Amino acid sequence: MFYMKSFLDIAKKRYSCRSYDSREIPKGVLLDVLESARIAPSATNAQPRQFVVVSTEPLRGQIISCYSGLWLASAPAIIVACGNYSESWHRADGKDHCDIDMAIAIDHITLAAADNDLATCWVCKFDVLKCASILQLPKNIAPIALIPIGYPSENGNYSERHLLRKPIDEIVSWEGYNF
Repeated sequence: MFYMKSFLDIAKKRYSCRSYDSREIPKGVLLDVLESARIAPSATNAQPRQFVVVSTEPLRGQIISCYSGLWLASAPAIIVACGNYSESWHRADGKDHCDIDMAIAIDHITLAAADNDLATCWVCKFDVLKCASILQLPKNIAPIALIPIGYPSENGNYSERHLLRKPIDEIVSWEGYNF
């Protein structure tokens, strides 16, 4: 019997992996994952996003050095998700939507990776200035997140805690705010 995965199946499959095996990711698979970020929506369709894929030394080691967790070194590739603040839309009150647009694109990456049996993790606590310097980013481009990507190791650091979510009635109210 043919079974097609639903979006909800893919979303439930995705978790923050912190242990990868050393298998190389085929470039075509990485391109499919990145295509999902390319087509992600953004405010006013500004698309203020750029991605740097790092999988070879010495650059990979330099990017890894921007983060204190040793597990990052197990990922065969790291996608550095960068926001272009000179292209992002600003709301009338001045709110810059670059980080929001990047979050949408990164979420597309994590879900597309899960759909391709790859694992990911959002890493936001890293030395942004060091990373920008290593990549020689222009002033208007900032690294937003490091996204390690690869095939999960045998245990993949999976935990049942990944399934713990608040009940729907704690996060949704109808016809006004009534929590």
